[in-house]
Amino acid sequence: MKILLVNKYLYRKGGAETYFIKLGEYLKSLGNEVEYFGMADERNCVGNRVEAYTENIDFHKKSLKHITYPFKIIYSVNARKQIRKVLSDFKPDVVHLNNFNYQLTPSIIYEIKKHNIPIVYTAHDVQLVCPNHKLKNDYTDGLCRKCDGGKYFECVKNNCVHSSKIRSILGAVEAWYYKLRHTYKMIDLTVCPSEFMEKEISRNDDINGRTVTMYNFIDEIKPLGAECENYVLYFGRYSEEKGISNLVKAAKKLSNIPFVFAGKGELENEVNSADNIKNVGFKTGDELRNIIEKALFTVLPAEWSENCPFSVMESQSLMTPVLGAKIGGIPELIDDCKTGILFESGNLKKLTEKIEYLYNNKELCRQMSENCRDIKYDTIKEYSEKLIKLYKEVIK
Repeated sequence: MKILLVNKYLYRKGGAETYFIKLGEYLKSLGNEVEYFGMADERNCVGNRVEAYTENIDFHKKSLKHITYPFKIIYSVNARKQIRKVLSDFKPDVVHLNNFNYQLTPSIIYEIKKHNIPIVYTAHDVQLVCPNHKLKNDYTDGLCRKCDGGKYFECVKNNCVHSSKIRSILGAVEAWYYKLRHTYKMIDLTVCPSEFMEKEISRNDDINGRTVTMYNFIDEIKPLGAECENYVLYFGRYSEEKGISNLVKAAKKLSNIPFVFAGKGELENEVNSADNIKNVGFKTGDELRNIIEKALFTVLPAEWSENCPFSVMESQSLMTPVLGAKIGGIPELIDDCKTGILFESGNLKKLTEKIEYLYNNKELCRQMSENCRDIKYDTIKEYSEKLIKLYKEVIK
């Protein structure tokens, strides 16, 4: 089978990229032909044989190119032209979309369908129902669904996209344009990594009825039996939506509890401001797993709609319980008081209390650690078998 995997970033930038790069490697190992399409970037580790990629759009670097961005992030002529080259040369049996809005734009969907190729889409976030991809803004408590039914002026009114009026207007226009054209009806099947995501995505009438829930896969991990070192661990991106600000505040209140942070991001200075936080930087592979396994428990204080976070799955696979925010798909992965504990997302008081409670109840942590032994997530082999069946269904 010939499979074209599409994602705006073609290097390991985050969870979505880890997912589709590992998936592509495994699908190749089964004898399938796999190519990739996304933005041109010197960091790319996957690609296609005709070397056709769309131009790199970086919203954080200031240049004259920014003048044209408002047009390119709604409909990209260049992205459609470049993917046409790949489709004409590779002739895939199926195209598997991942993150594509803004940098690649839904314009590529029209080109794929012009070649009569079925489309499978993995929903890594809620971009098809929320212009800022988070179901959250600075003015609404909890998850925000004010744009339901195409009321995208709410995004503009609340400056939802990066707290910017201009970006919020562009996000609203993009959402309105593709809703008006019913573009997403051309997606044959949407894979949702959580029941939460399937419920949210199904609020888009153009997607509803063509979804399936499949939790993410995880590498087969065997705990090494490392001795617990009684620290509280956070690993991941240091950003606001991950709840880092509140977690740092909680750590400062609990000055007697040692914390380890493994990651990087824009809030690194904030992380480094707490005396009881040891920032070990970004870690991967066995080095990260060793840190996870030795932790008393890990914390995921997310303040946005996390989908199916690898951090929870990896912690549990290493028999380390998780203190997780009750938001998005996180509660689907944590059996409260059995494999971890849940708390109200964004509530600093509750977060602080739960950390202190767990840290002072080592026996409970040990019991929850043992309970994690029984958790089974799909391996990439099991996941790929299910996915290939879905590919064959949409092709047929």
